[in-house]
Amino acid sequence: MMRSKLSWSDLRGVRAGVWGLGREGMANWRKLGVLGAERIAVDDQPAAADIDGVPLLPTREGGLEALERCDVVVKTPGISRYIPEVARLEQRGIPVVGGLGLWLQEASAERVVCVTGTKGKSSVVSIAGHLLAGLGHRGMVGGNIGDPPYDPELGAQPWDYWVIEVSSYQAMDLASSPPVVGVTSLHPDHLPWHGGEVENYYRDKLSACSQPGADLTVANGDSDLIRARSGLLGPRVDWVSARDEPGATWMDPLGLLGDHNRRNALIARHCLLALGVPEATDDAALCQAAQGYRPLRSRLQVIGDIEGVTFVDDSLSTNVLPTVAAVEAFGCRRVALIVGGQDRGIDYAPLASALRQRQAPTYVLTLPDSGPRISAAIQAADGEPGTGLVGVTDCPGLEAAVTAGFRWARPDGVVLLSPAAPSFGHFRDYRDRGDAFARAVHAFS
Repeated sequence: MMRSKLSWSDLRGVRAGVWGLGREGMANWRKLGVLGAERIAVDDQPAAADIDGVPLLPTREGGLEALERCDVVVKTPGISRYIPEVARLEQRGIPVVGGLGLWLQEASAERVVCVTGTKGKSSVVSIAGHLLAGLGHRGMVGGNIGDPPYDPELGAQPWDYWVIEVSSYQAMDLASSPPVVGVTSLHPDHLPWHGGEVENYYRDKLSACSQPGADLTVANGDSDLIRARSGLLGPRVDWVSARDEPGATWMDPLGLLGDHNRRNALIARHCLLALGVPEATDDAALCQAAQGYRPLRSRLQVIGDIEGVTFVDDSLSTNVLPTVAAVEAFGCRRVALIVGGQDRGIDYAPLASALRQRQAPTYVLTLPDSGPRISAAIQAADGEPGTGLVGVTDCPGLEAAVTAGFRWARPDGVVLLSPAAPSFGHFRDYRDRGDAFARAVHAFS
C-alpha cells in the first residue's frame, strides 16, 4: 500500500477530492479551502446536498468517478485502505492521503509525540496534555481524541508541544513518524477495517513507530503481545510497567483507578521526558501539575455512590482487554459486572478465564447481543469456578442489569459497566450507553 510523502503545502491549487465529511473530513475541507484547492466533496452517506455551494456526491452515485478525476484524494480515517476503491485510485496514480499524515510531514516533529494502542491511548494523551499545562507549557492535545492539529478553525497557536492520539486507521496514513511514539496496549480490534486479519491490525497500528523519523517508542512492558512484536517498534524501545516507580505518589492527584491507569500515567511521563520537558524529572512539580485532572468520560468514571455501592461507567471498554483491567482495578471489592453489547465475534475466553480466577465475589450480568456468548464462554472455561464467581445472569437490557447489580452489590460493592463490546445496535455510541447507565443509577437516588 502506498504511503504518500505529500504535505499540506504540496496541495496548493490542486484538484483535491475530500472523501468523507465527518469531523476530520470537515477539517480537511477547510484546510484545502485555505490552500486554494479546487475541492470535490464525496461521502458514503451525504448529510446534505452540498457543502459551501459544492455538490456533495454519494460515493457510489458518481462520487468515485469524480475522485478519479482528482490530482489527490484526502480521505477520512474511517475509509479502509484495504477496500478495492482505494487500490483503484492508487493504480490510476492518484495519491490517497490522510490529513494527519499530511500535517506530520511538515510539523516540528521533535516537539510532537504520537500515542497509539488498542486501549489507553486517550488516557495517556489527556494525562500528558494536563501535565504539560500544569507545568506551564502550551500543549495541543488532538488527533483521534479531539481536533485535527491542522484545522484552520483552531487559528495560529504558539504551541510548545503537540500530543496526538493516533488510531490504527490514522497510523496507516503516516509516511513519517515523530521521534517519540507511545504504545499503550495491543489486542484484536477493528479487524474488518484491516482486511479481516489480526496480524494486519497489529502491523498497521504499530507502523506509527517505525516510519522515517522514528527514534524512541515508549511501550507497555506488561503486554506480551507488544513484547512479542518488538521488532515493529522502531530503533529504540523504552519499556514501561505498572510496577515501575514503586511508592511514587506524584500521580495520586490524577484520581485514576487500576494498575493499567497507573501505567498510563507512567507512559505519559516517559513521553514528556523523551520530548525533553525539563520539569518531567521532578516528582514534586508533576504532583502539582496533576492537580485538577478530570478522568475521561466513560473510562472507569465513578458516577455515584448509593447506599455504600459505587457505580462506575466504563462504557468505552469495547473489547476484552480493558474490561479485564477494569475488574482488576477493584482488587478485593465485590463487583457486579455488566457486560455485553454488539456482537463482533470477539473471543470471550480470556475474559471468562479472568473472571473465573478472580477471588473476590463477582456477579456477571450480561446484555444482548453478545451476552449469551459471554455466558457460554464462562461456562466452558477450563477449571472450576473461582471462589469469587457467584453467578451469571442474562438480562434483557441495561436498566434490568443495573437494578440486579445494585440489589446484589449492597452494602459495599461496585456496579461496573464495562461491556467488552461496542454499543451499536442498542445505543448511538459509548457515550449514549454511559448516559443510559447514569440514568438507571440516578433512578435509585
